[in-house]
Amino acid sequence: MPREYERSSRIAEQLQRELSELIRRQVKDPRIHLVTITDVDVSPDLSNAKVLISVLGANGPQPEVVTVLNHAAGFLRHTLGRSLRLRSIPELHFRYDDTLDRAAHLDALIKRANASTHDDEKKSS
Repeated sequence: MPREYERSSRIAEQLQRELSELIRRQVKDPRIHLVTITDVDVSPDLSNAKVLISVLGANGPQPEVVTVLNHAAGFLRHTLGRSLRLRSIPELHFRYDDTLDRAAHLDALIKRANASTHDDEKKSS
């Protein structure tokens, strides 16, 4: 069983590299701009791949970008089939990665808490 995990993680890494290049070079839709693939999670049976993306410079989730990429998933999968040496290419499911949004929100909360602590210290002095 651990061997399967190693294989699926290697395939996930390869898919991430290949998809990044394909999206950058092959997808001509103007709505796809500055997309970064943050992670790829391949199922243990290698039939599905969840592809997490973020959009540089975007505020909040970008449902249009995810929709466009899910629409282009068939084309991307077909193109991956020509470049990867796999018996079958996983189905691609694109999702927005909100990790950066959550990190920015937490950072803002921490800064606000620190600012109020400093204000309280100045008032008591």
